[in-house]
Amino acid sequence: MTEPVLASPTPFFVEVEAGKSYRWCACGRSKSQPFCDGSHKTTSFAPREYKASETRVVMLCGCKRSRTAPICDGTHNRL
Repeated sequence: MTEPVLASPTPFFVEVEAGKSYRWCACGRSKSQPFCDGSHKTTSFAPREYKASETRVVMLCGCKRSRTAPICDGTHNRL
């Protein structure tokens, strides 16, 4: 598997809590999108840790192709 699965054609709007770490799914296979559920184990992908610096809503990448992953950079608009 060289390309991640497109989990969503749009970003996931998620409220994160300051100081808390989140494991963002990079493979696109997780049933708990946008977070990792271990589905990557049979792939070359690994989840990315995101540590929230403040409590707020963030846009986490759903297409799994953002250059600023796990934060959405708008790449989904060009797919």
